[in-house]
Amino acid sequence: MMNVLKRLTTLSLVAGFTMLTACGGNASTGNVTAADGASTSPSADAAPTQNAPVTIEFWYGLGGKLGENMEALIQKFNASQQEVIVKGIAQADYTETEQKLQAAIATGKVPAAALSSNVDWARKGYFAPIDELMALQPDFNKEDFVQTFLNQGQVDGKQYFLPMYGTTQVMYYRKDTFEKNGIDASTLKTWEDLAAAAAKMTVKDGGKTTFFGWEPMWGSGNMIDAVLSKGGTILSEDGKQVMIDSKEWIETWDLFRKWIHEDKIMRIHSGGQGWEYWYKTIDDVMKGQSAGYTGSSGDQGDLDFSIVSAMEQPGWAGIGEGKPVAQALMAGILSKASDSEKEAAMKWLTYFTNAENTAFWSINTGYISVRQSALQDPAFVSFSESNPQIKVPLMQASHGSAPFQDPTGGKINDALTIAADQVQIENIPAAQALKEAQETAQAALDKLK
Repeated sequence: MMNVLKRLTTLSLVAGFTMLTACGGNASTGNVTAADGASTSPSADAAPTQNAPVTIEFWYGLGGKLGENMEALIQKFNASQQEVIVKGIAQADYTETEQKLQAAIATGKVPAAALSSNVDWARKGYFAPIDELMALQPDFNKEDFVQTFLNQGQVDGKQYFLPMYGTTQVMYYRKDTFEKNGIDASTLKTWEDLAAAAAKMTVKDGGKTTFFGWEPMWGSGNMIDAVLSKGGTILSEDGKQVMIDSKEWIETWDLFRKWIHEDKIMRIHSGGQGWEYWYKTIDDVMKGQSAGYTGSSGDQGDLDFSIVSAMEQPGWAGIGEGKPVAQALMAGILSKASDSEKEAAMKWLTYFTNAENTAFWSINTGYISVRQSALQDPAFVSFSESNPQIKVPLMQASHGSAPFQDPTGGKINDALTIAADQVQIENIPAAQALKEAQETAQAALDKLK
């Protein structure tokens, strides 16, 4: 499930509520009173020993099988050594993790690490740089990481975030529906091809669609991917002009609006709690109510590949292959964690991203491994031979686009989120929605000058 990543469901983060955590030393502020009445400081930074392991919290917004796989690796790590105990704390989704992190940062009671990355927060000092912590890990082998993913965790020349797994939005389709309609997935090279196939597979009864030819995922992500594949950009080359009302944007987004609201060959699920909309979309395909959908490489753990198969996102006629975003999902270590907690967190993140475990994560979730050596892991090699869909995200990522780094701290992305809802849900013409979004985003960008 994504990205960057699957969807920004909240436009402003909510602060002002207190959270109880069990994060070791940083959860206690002030001094501790000893039995003799003397005031002593808590020894959170004492070196971990076998008799006194450092307990840390790791927050992550994963549900379903993704959450189960995360908990399995946490338990495996805890059993593998006696220096660190990781307590996994699950939230509904990535957005909720960030909301709760903001509240925790305000109180000073933070987890040691979280599956979350925010460039603006790194610059404000909420996350700690991890270059020295990485250097302390034996056999870390920084060069073995997929460098495009590792580089996404750098802010102003320092490494603040470690890639945990990579993702890109791919296409999943029902094999029986494609076969019934005489459609060969390998021939769907363009969005025009896909729309024609979706129209052929759509079933209508009395003007009402009872079976949809395709389901894009709710949010701006899929439509941004399609724009990038058409040659559109979010900012001008000099970074001074917001370009989201250009011809490439308007034409592409209005096609999605037309497919959903006028042709009724596609639909989206929106709203609900956490990933509810995401799972409803998957269910439509798995239960035979839709021919296919656009979703995360990480959905593979929730899919039955005796029913569905996977293909890359298409490009556009006369332009070339698709260029969807390939993004790393990253974890950071909080600045307000104690030194011993930071070291413990780095040991956990290093363990999660070693070749064996990143290969395990890829096999069980469909997400992209972050280490090059994972591709030679015997389990991964064996799995990919009998499960070729695992290679689709890797092939697509090889010609993908880099994720957008919003210089305004999220205001451009927020404007795109509003515009996407207007197009996908409210049936507002793309030209109108994107013009309003461009004006809002440009005003935010201009304030940086």
